[in-house]
Amino acid sequence: MELFIGLGTGFLFGFLLQKGQVLRFDRQIGFLLLKDMTIIKFMASSVLVGMVGIYACHEAGLITLSLKATNVGAIVIGGLIFGIGWAIAGFCPGTSVGALAEGRFHALWAILGMLVGAAAYAELYPALKGNILSWGNYGKITLPQLLSVSPWVVIAAWIIAAVGFFIWAEKKGL
Repeated sequence: MELFIGLGTGFLFGFLLQKGQVLRFDRQIGFLLLKDMTIIKFMASSVLVGMVGIYACHEAGLITLSLKATNVGAIVIGGLIFGIGWAIAGFCPGTSVGALAEGRFHALWAILGMLVGAAAYAELYPALKGNILSWGNYGKITLPQLLSVSPWVVIAAWIIAAVGFFIWAEKKGL
């Protein structure tokens, strides 16, 4: 059942990506050049909805949080690889699959690149585990735990910051 729920939410997310025009190549390049904030507004909205939903479900006892360790080295290097791949391909993972679903078959190159990258990571994982992936290991910690506040305080702060960003971006025509 969980697989079907995941598949359904994946289709819904892809539909929303398409309707939000996030799959369009000009939006991708516009964001990478910091000239179009459609993608960041869409993703920020998605993350905020996810934050509220996850913590609401957690507090209702419907889910258990399963945290991964915070490793700064892994985050920085992974972010750089992600960003370089996005800049080269013009797609991030979600938008490449969405673009393929729209019939833009050149997105297959981005998907192929992600699969090759994932396979390379799997092969290199034993060597990376003891060094790069452990740099700056802060353990399993969340921002609310780090700040010693309720998760809802952090969520409210992020919502306020996002709304401020949305207003600023709209005023600038981004």
